[in-house]
Amino acid sequence: MFENTFYSQEQHGPFEYFELGNFMLESGEILTDAKLAYAVHGKLNEAKDNAILMTIMFSGTSKHMEHYIGEGFALDPTKYCIILPNQLGNGLSTSPQNANEAQAMSRFPRLSIGDDVEAQYQLLTEHFGISELQLVTGWSMGAQQTYEWAIRYPDMVKRAVPIAGTARCTPHDRLYVEVFCEALKSDPAWENGEYKEPHACVAGLKRLARVFALMGCSTGFYKCEDWKRLGFENMQQFLTDFWEAWFLPTDPNVLLVLAEKWKNGDSSKHYKNNLKMALERITAITRVIAFEKDMFVPVEDCMYEQQFIVKSELEIIPSRMGHFSMLGCFGEDFSKIDSIYRDILSTNE
Repeated sequence: MFENTFYSQEQHGPFEYFELGNFMLESGEILTDAKLAYAVHGKLNEAKDNAILMTIMFSGTSKHMEHYIGEGFALDPTKYCIILPNQLGNGLSTSPQNANEAQAMSRFPRLSIGDDVEAQYQLLTEHFGISELQLVTGWSMGAQQTYEWAIRYPDMVKRAVPIAGTARCTPHDRLYVEVFCEALKSDPAWENGEYKEPHACVAGLKRLARVFALMGCSTGFYKCEDWKRLGFENMQQFLTDFWEAWFLPTDPNVLLVLAEKWKNGDSSKHYKNNLKMALERITAITRVIAFEKDMFVPVEDCMYEQQFIVKSELEIIPSRMGHFSMLGCFGEDFSKIDSIYRDILSTNE
C-alpha cells in the first residue's frame, strides 16, 4: 500500500466519503472498511425528488464528468442535486492502492458492476434518503452502471441515458479489455501487481495508452488530422500529450480492477442470463446514446439492446472522436449530449 497523489482532493476534488463498512461483494468476499467517494453539485430539495445520478467511466473520476454540470446546462445544479459516485476500485473510493494491507495491491478483491450499484444504492437511500431519481446516466462503464440501476431498481429510476455502453459486455469488448490489460502487464516492473512504487509501470501504461489511442478515436479522426482541432501540432504530440498524459498518472492495479468489472459486466446474470428479460424490466423513459464512429461500442450493439427497452429511443451522434466523443472536446458533441439531457428531463410519460 502506498500513496499515489494523483488520487487526491487536489487533483479530483472536492469529493466526500460514504462509509460502507465491511461491504459484502457479489463474489462472496467482504471489502473491509470500504469507502465510496462521491461528489455533489446542487442541493437536495425538501421533497428529495430532484436527484440525478451520474456514474463514472473506466479510468475516470467524478471530476472528469463535472463539465456537463452548470447553471444554464441541462444538468443545472440550481435545479437538481447531481450526485457523482466514483466506482469502487477507481482510486478515490476504496481501491488497491489505498486498501488495508490484507487487501492491498494484487490482493484486492474482484468487484462487479452490481457491487457499484449496491454501494450507490446505500449512499442514496441511507445517507441522502432518496427514493426517486429523475435521471441516471453514465458513459461507457457508466452506461453499464446505468443499465444495472434501471434493471435492478425500475421503480426508483424515472429516466435513463446510457451513453456508448451496453448492459452486457460484448465478446469484442471483452477481447479488447484483455488486450490492453496484457499490454499493461507486459511491463516487467508490474511484478504481478506488486510493483515497488506508484509510477513504476511507465512502459506498460504507455503501451496501454497506445491501445486506447488505436480504438478510442475513429480512423477518420486520424485521417483528417482532427487532433489539430484540439490544439496539437502533430499526431505524435496527440499520442503523448493526450493519451499518455491521461494514463501515466494512474495506478495499474486500479485499471486492472476496473477492467475486470468492465469485461464481466452483465446485467442479465440475476435474470436467468436472459438479456431480453432483464432489459424489459426497465420502466424508465430511456434515451440510448451511440457514437456513430465508436469502435468500442458500435451503433449496432447499442441498437440491439435498445429494442428490448419499452419506452426508449436511440440517439446517434456522428462524431469522428469516436468513443471519446463524451469528453466533449468538440463543441458540437457537447452541445448534442446536453440537448439530449435537456429533452429527456422535460419529458414525462
